[in-house]
Amino acid sequence: MLHIAICDDQQDQLAGIAAYVHEYLELDAIDAKVSLFLHPDELLTACARERFHIYILDILMPMLNGIEVGKDIRHLDKEAQIIYVTAEPSFALNAFCAHPINYLLKPIVKQQLFDSLALAVSLTDLLEEVMLAIKTKEGVHTLRICEIACCEYSHRRVIYRLINGGQLETSTLVGRFSEHIAPLLHSGYFLQPHISFAVNLRRVERFCKEHFMLRGGLTVPISKKLYSEVRDDYLNYVLGKKELL
Repeated sequence: MLHIAICDDQQDQLAGIAAYVHEYLELDAIDAKVSLFLHPDELLTACARERFHIYILDILMPMLNGIEVGKDIRHLDKEAQIIYVTAEPSFALNAFCAHPINYLLKPIVKQQLFDSLALAVSLTDLLEEVMLAIKTKEGVHTLRICEIACCEYSHRRVIYRLINGGQLETSTLVGRFSEHIAPLLHSGYFLQPHISFAVNLRRVERFCKEHFMLRGGLTVPISKKLYSEVRDDYLNYVLGKKELL
């Protein structure tokens, strides 16, 4: 499902943009969840616990303007699509540091917003939302791969560390760890930097020679033998050269 976040500190403006977005989704029969935020802090708090594919941001907001919010979002998610909507044209050049796909002036022309949404949807890779079935002692759990921060192989079991701070542990594996995590690696969003670990590249905050540091304080070790390969794959991902499904 497509997740869209709209942030504008003016209630009437927020409602108007949301109405256009819902109209567009209905016309194109797109299954989506739309979340509304009146304050940028509320949006950034939500970003820490869930992922949005498309952001529609006002620029002139209290405490933290839309450009700074866009930078924070881009730090968290390099693939998210950002659309700016504002009454102030002078911020256009500065706004592009967050790599938005469009910059729309208020009052919003509905067709311009529709065209921007169509572009954003076309650039959004929903295959990353593929579900994994994980067999545990308690039964079978299903997860989206974007909910996984990293996973570790230990004593013939796999421990999944989740972005919400929780974890799941599989039953005893029959096959090899590399076979078990093949769907993650195939997505292009995960790397195996160590024989016993896989890491979600979206969650990486810092890359060091010995380990990845993830948001939330998790660390994932990097094997000395694999360092060069892991470094190249990570840089290709950061530079947008890694092939994603």
